[in-house]
Amino acid sequence: MFDTDEAPRTTDLATLSALKPVVTGGIHTAGTSSKIADAAAAVVLMNADRVAAEGLTPLALVRATSFVGCDPRIMLEGPIPVTADLLKKGGMTIDDIDIFEVNEAFAAVVLGWQQVTGADSARTIPDGGAIVLGHALGSTGCVLITKAAHEMSRTGSETALVTMCCGGGIGTGTLLAA
Repeated sequence: MFDTDEAPRTTDLATLSALKPVVTGGIHTAGTSSKIADAAAAVVLMNADRVAAEGLTPLALVRATSFVGCDPRIMLEGPIPVTADLLKKGGMTIDDIDIFEVNEAFAAVVLGWQQVTGADSARTIPDGGAIVLGHALGSTGCVLITKAAHEMSRTGSETALVTMCCGGGIGTGTLLAA
């Protein structure tokens, strides 16, 4: 039995500003990087016929998916082309999306993504991301889909866009609908 979540870090701007980069000349510090953590999430994926046959009501529907390659030396930019691809596939604009779940392996991922896409920060990672909650390597996609689907249900939202960068210069994403 766990009674304490050890991932959230107590800090302030002065402490964060004093942290040294992980590598000489770098920009990433312990304060701008996510903590590797344990997590569990489950997603049940089935087609509409099976949903109807079982009499189920889905939390969300997968409207589109995307998988792109990008420069592995700049691997953190994967969510940017994925977002453009998902919006194109869905016939939508960034303003049509209610919730954004962008994996923040590093703060720079989300900040760069927001700068390029123009996504509203109030709708981005509304319940906290990997820097606060921890980064559950290996289950990141499932965790983000689960968070987005439950946030859609809780708020009555119609759409969510989930995206992440992955090692080796890959970006993935999913467009969800209510």
